[in-house]
Amino acid sequence: MLRLDGRVALVTGAASGIGAATAALFAEAGADVVLCWYAGDPHNVGPAAAAVESHGRTALVLEGDVARTPDVERMVAEAVAQLGRLDIVVANAAIARDVATEDLDDERWLSLLDVDLGGVFRCFRAALPHMVEAGWGRLLATSSIAGAVQGWPRHVHYTAAKAGIVGLVRSLAVEVAAQGITVNAVAPGVIVSPQTLDPVNSLGPAGLEEFARSVPAGRNGDPVEIANAFLFLASERASYITGQTIVVDGGVTLSLV
Repeated sequence: MLRLDGRVALVTGAASGIGAATAALFAEAGADVVLCWYAGDPHNVGPAAAAVESHGRTALVLEGDVARTPDVERMVAEAVAQLGRLDIVVANAAIARDVATEDLDDERWLSLLDVDLGGVFRCFRAALPHMVEAGWGRLLATSSIAGAVQGWPRHVHYTAAKAGIVGLVRSLAVEVAAQGITVNAVAPGVIVSPQTLDPVNSLGPAGLEEFARSVPAGRNGDPVEIANAFLFLASERASYITGQTIVVDGGVTLSLV
């Protein structure tokens, strides 16, 4: 198994879905994990923390809003103060909102981008000094095939943010490569998670079932399959990979039908 022994990883959006799966897998690989969650999130971060601890690793739970710079800076500072270092960041927190473009006012446009794109930038910016000092780091983010590869009607703010992550990781990767830091993203296809199960702002159960029929693999993805990609990118075995967005989608973006 890929190992992260001695590493400390910070994961945002850690209470459910991809974030929770990534936190657990990183702990299984030997890392202590900082689980960042938002108080307005309806999901309980407790089970994710318990999963980390079940592997004998430290689970540091921190509450904060990635749309607020003071919150992000505090979470990073607490992680370093309590665990002594910060090696890996998985900027995963995001929201989706179904809004027709003609109804998408400035406030809703900016508020989503502030979480989905601004949150990634804030996490990376806050972590960078610690990684530069150590001469090693992994900055990772969750993009999406919606935006990075395909469109999604009634979600132009979401797709703009997810496409923006692709540009962010490319440029930052070049900027920090000589300092031993890699910067990459994963672009998931449709993953069965609390977000995609939301019938108001995402596909919902019926939409997930319908979408699965279009996937060459014959099914939608599981959060742990995205966590597996993050684990590889966080490991020493990905030391020469940077500035990339890896699509993990069961082949759906390759299919013409």
